[in-house]
Amino acid sequence: MVNIGQNIKEELQRQERTVSWLARKLNCTRAAVYRIFDKNSIDTALLLNISQILHRDFFCELSEEAKSRLTE
Repeated sequence: MVNIGQNIKEELQRQERTVSWLARKLNCTRAAVYRIFDKNSIDTALLLNISQILHRDFFCELSEEAKSRLTE
């Protein structure tokens, strides 16, 4: 199963961005960002916002997993 929080964390690190930077972009606290990293699921509006901020389509990754599960 895709761990969406871990994927967000890895993308943030890949872009060499800080947790503080993402927190400012999301208008939340650093603690809230760390909680996002621990999540296996996430609100779609929040995921859309994060996808736009990081310029990465996290929905596509979730969709690919859903497709593979449907074909099992």
